[in-house]
Amino acid sequence: MFTLQKLSLALVGTAVVVMGANPASALVPASPITLTRGGSAPVAGQGSQSLIPGSQVVDFNSGTATDPNGFVTYSATNGIVQGSVGGEYASPFGNVSKYLTISPAGEDVAGGTGSVTLTFADAVDYFGLYWGSVDTYNFVDIYSDGIILQTFSGVDVPGAQANGSWTSNADNVFVNFLAAPGVTFDQVVLRSNGRAFESDNHTYRIAATSVPEPGSMLGLLAVGAVSFGSLIKRKSKLA
Repeated sequence: MFTLQKLSLALVGTAVVVMGANPASALVPASPITLTRGGSAPVAGQGSQSLIPGSQVVDFNSGTATDPNGFVTYSATNGIVQGSVGGEYASPFGNVSKYLTISPAGEDVAGGTGSVTLTFADAVDYFGLYWGSVDTYNFVDIYSDGIILQTFSGVDVPGAQANGSWTSNADNVFVNFLAAPGVTFDQVVLRSNGRAFESDNHTYRIAATSVPEPGSMLGLLAVGAVSFGSLIKRKSKLA
């Protein structure tokens, strides 16, 4: 006889098979983030901007590192500048508005914090920025739940010479960090080992609601088995 206990075990066993066939590690591809270049032409002195649909922007025009949408927070705000200062920072080409600069920690210049961490209130699947005078010592680290997914430097920007040119189209470019299907992230760290890492028009897109993880599926199936068992028992008592 096919008993309730056997049915429950079969349901839970099915969940275990699903988890075995789709381990969490298999959900993360070898390259979870893809770096591409491509944005609009510089817009009225505001620099290049994202062309990704559904994205939100932080442009620093308020003079602070503050997201008007209240979704991303910045760990440091002393690097908001405008214009260029020789030996310290250079405005991204075509940009006369305020932007963020980062220099090595401890240096007595604007943005001398070494790094700036962007923390998102919830998972995102895209981040972009107008990267000025791309350098080899500029880095972007992308994290999910405290675990680093991938690190990029200026040399990873497609077509960039990464020689810090103030005027080259190759080294003043909008770049996009796009998560692979099923991948999201919640933190981005911008850092620099030299003067400086200049960027503007930080842009992000909130990730769509994701499909439940295999672990969540196991829980749902187990609860379903218990609920089904309770229903059978109630019907048996009424018979």
